[in-house]
Amino acid sequence: MGDKNWLAERFEDNRGHLRAVAYRMLGSLSEADDAVQETWLRLSRSVAGEIENLGGWLTTVVGRVCLDMLRSRQSRREEPIEARVPEPGAGPAAARDPEQEALLADSVGLALLVVLDRLAPAERVAFVLHDVFAVPFEEIASIVGRTPSAARQLASRARRRVQGESTPPNPHLQEQREVVTAFLTALRAGDFDGLVAALDPDVVARVDAAAASPGRPREVRGALNWARGAIAFSQMARFVQPALINGSPGLVWAPRGRLRRVLTFTIRNRKIAEVNVIADPASLRQLDLAVMSG
Repeated sequence: MGDKNWLAERFEDNRGHLRAVAYRMLGSLSEADDAVQETWLRLSRSVAGEIENLGGWLTTVVGRVCLDMLRSRQSRREEPIEARVPEPGAGPAAARDPEQEALLADSVGLALLVVLDRLAPAERVAFVLHDVFAVPFEEIASIVGRTPSAARQLASRARRRVQGESTPPNPHLQEQREVVTAFLTALRAGDFDGLVAALDPDVVARVDAAAASPGRPREVRGALNWARGAIAFSQMARFVQPALINGSPGLVWAPRGRLRRVLTFTIRNRKIAEVNVIADPASLRQLDLAVMSG
């Protein structure tokens, strides 16, 4: 019993790290907790005395568990489940609270979670383990079933997609970014005048069928008109973050890291002249998304 208690204590010492790794891998707090619980079950069935570096062993195992879950999710073409009934021993029920998951998504970066969700399972695992948690490629190779060189290539390919290096350079990127940031700041603050100031007086906003509210127009013209509509969503702006969309600054709305809407902008003379609100899943999949660094 003493050995089991010691092992459980050592596992609890590593739980926070394992949860952080799994969350970035899976983008879902409930699934991350499932992965951590499975890691504990594998540890409890192992010969602990033969493990030289427990922290490294646990990271490797949780990486393998997450890779299996990502591959299973991809084969089913399903989104991760946002809420499940906690299984015994998986931790307090409060750990599954949607508000806590929202705060965790905020801390990690909603845009990063959205972009990571576009990667192949092995790419995501290699990138997260190496670039976020500094796991050597020799260890990553054993997790993804590749050589260290191939694991390095997986992480490099993922890094290019995360950083948007596949899109053409945008010479007006900084100026456009400042305009989009000003718009988002005003939206989060519920600042009507700030929203109007970021918009061209004759702005045209178009909403696709999936994003449109029943009975509401799908095209709105004029800064005052669209600002009135946008201000109604200010409380939801905590789930909105800037991102590069097809190489230009835009906004993603991703509650708990699940992409629901994208706003693309046409900017002229440092004002937003056109807005497209996209929610159709097929259209969202066709967009090239990347994290806006800095």
